[in-house]
Amino acid sequence: MKSSKIMDFFKDGNVVIPIFFLKNYSKLNLELDEFIFLMYLYNLGDKTLLNPHQYSESLNLDLSVVMGYIGTLTDKGFVRVEILKNDKGLMEEYLLLDGFFEKLTLITIGEVNQEKEQSDSDVFELIEKEFGRTLGPIEIEIIKAWLESNMSEELIKEAIKEAVLNGVSSLRYIDKILYEWSKAGIKTVEDVEAMRKKRNKKVEKEEDIDLDIVDWNWFDEDE
Repeated sequence: MKSSKIMDFFKDGNVVIPIFFLKNYSKLNLELDEFIFLMYLYNLGDKTLLNPHQYSESLNLDLSVVMGYIGTLTDKGFVRVEILKNDKGLMEEYLLLDGFFEKLTLITIGEVNQEKEQSDSDVFELIEKEFGRTLGPIEIEIIKAWLESNMSEELIKEAIKEAVLNGVSSLRYIDKILYEWSKAGIKTVEDVEAMRKKRNKKVEKEEDIDLDIVDWNWFDEDE
């Protein structure tokens, strides 16, 4: 009976469940009704005033059922109850969802590490080494997009080298370099070297400008 009621609450559109949560629902070790109740709490905020009577009324569930859900989610480490000061300085009980977010973080890290292990490319390891930190999920997806395109790994590594030489540890910066190279028709490491030589020659030419002309005292022109 309780599962039917909470499922109706979900079907009526009273609970919004992000796609990411749905995709990882099976990894959370929760019954479906427990998961939906957790999503109900999530919609209230990651820190909300503990109010079982409100939950009971909103979900049309007996108070004992609601308390059962809270107890189960607490035992499984998804939520915790903590006494905190409210805006008026009074102590009240709050329901915190930080355990839920910690579990999602662990799941995400596990997926990222698995994707990196399944890849034959050492680009992931190279970037982490140069940046001195672990890559995030979005960064992993960006790198995967590079590798799945027609771009060679050698060219990607050259772009990483270019970013490091410029003192920038940003994946967006590397992406911008690769984009500009693509626009310029640069497809190989040899093309990059040719571009660098051309750039260096231009700099040397500018440095060879006649310093006598540069240092001309234009105020003495009429003398």
